Amino acid sequence: MKHRTEACFSSFSSSCFSTVSLVMGRGPRLLSLTSSFSISFCFFAFLQDAVFLVVVNGNNNPNLMSWTPIDHDLYHSSNLMEQIKALVQRHPGKLNIETVKSRNKGYQAEISVVTYCREGRESDDGSKFRILISFGQHGRELITSELAFRILSILSEEQFLPNMSPASLNSILDKLVIKVVPMENLNGRKLVEAGDLCERRNGRGVDLNRNWSVDWGKKEKDYDPYEENPGTAPFSEPETQIMRKLAVSFDPHVWVNVHSGMEALFMPYDHKNTTPYGLPTHQMKLLLEEVNHLHCQKHCVIGSGGGSVGYLAHGTATDFMYDVVKVPMAFTFEIYGNRAASSNDCFKMFNPTDLTTFNRVLNDWSAAFFTIFKVGPRLLGEVGSKVLPGSNLAKWVSIDDYLDGYLMERSSRYGKKMEVLELGIQEIRTYFRLFLLSSVLLMFMFCARISKSKSNRQVIASIPI
Repeated sequence: MKHRTEACFSSFSSSCFSTVSLVMGRGPRLLSLTSSFSISFCFFAFLQDAVFLVVVNGNNNPNLMSWTPIDHDLYHSSNLMEQIKALVQRHPGKLNIETVKSRNKGYQAEISVVTYCREGRESDDGSKFRILISFGQHGRELITSELAFRILSILSEEQFLPNMSPASLNSILDKLVIKVVPMENLNGRKLVEAGDLCERRNGRGVDLNRNWSVDWGKKEKDYDPYEENPGTAPFSEPETQIMRKLAVSFDPHVWVNVHSGMEALFMPYDHKNTTPYGLPTHQMKLLLEEVNHLHCQKHCVIGSGGGSVGYLAHGTATDFMYDVVKVPMAFTFEIYGNRAASSNDCFKMFNPTDLTTFNRVLNDWSAAFFTIFKVGPRLLGEVGSKVLPGSNLAKWVSIDDYLDGYLMERSSRYGKKMEVLELGIQEIRTYFRLFLLSSVLLMFMFCARISKSKSNRQVIASIPI
């Protein structure tokens, strides 16, 4: 490339000198105009050659690369969902898949839900322990969807865990119904694969993990609209509409939202620096400590998302699952992060880039989930306290009906009917606070008026008789 560089500068020099010579040979009237033209020509020619040098030399110097591209030898990328659908078709006795679509204001999204239930008895056996896991909520976190594929491959027995026999595995799985969302943010994933490697939002720029109703829309001082756009309203996005209906219909015992960016095991809450009180927190913490000990070598961060990650997050899926759907165990897992990566090297920051690390992450976290499958039911005790609804995905109400006032009934863990009115909870809280404030103000005004009337009342001196 050195020879080509010298040739470029030689060509540049000769062309400039030739042009100047021609200018000097013209009459005096054209000298100033043509001189300006020649100088501009030489300047732009120099810029062109300089840019060429940067590009050529930059391609030969890997240290000048500012970002890491997707390694298609490691990641399935655009054909991942096709691979998952093919896996389901090979195991109809264990797996089935449904694709749900939703549209809002011209924007359409779809989510595929894979259900694992041995011998297809999901709707016939309400005593099974129900687990709902979502992957790929942020487009740039490719490793999470790869983990979903690995877990489904183990569930179908096309792959195996190193230290667990098939008989032991089957004895655990007989009691479970597991729903897996391999790629919640399909439209955002397409943007990442098209070259926008830092994109975490959906296809129209909304962060799906800020679009849920619990404490929705609140913005911290470090709020970044590119990273955390919550949308125009809670559940404004088709993806969160689908996920909400799935959660309410399925009524899981365990929810896990899988992300990457660090290594952590989070429980509620994300929107405040506290964890829930009482037995639920104790159960969740016991499970997370078990996972941390067995699969994280005790280096995963444990605690509330809001208290452990370094910032508060409002309108998240996990807070909604715990507060509104009343999932007894609701978690957010962060399965990988490269802190040494540059802030603009998003693929490297959120995803393993070498085969050894890639396999380690998938092996460790696959085993972690099967620990949850084993320990979760034991910690929660009787699973019959939450009854699986008879409705399936086909019986979900439309989001339009839901927003128009349809009240979806479900059985609580105590067997009583309740109405799910999560949309509007924030407004009710706001109105209640305003009511309390106005009551205090009215009381203050009333007391002030009484005090004033007493001070203006004439005092009649007592006259001794």
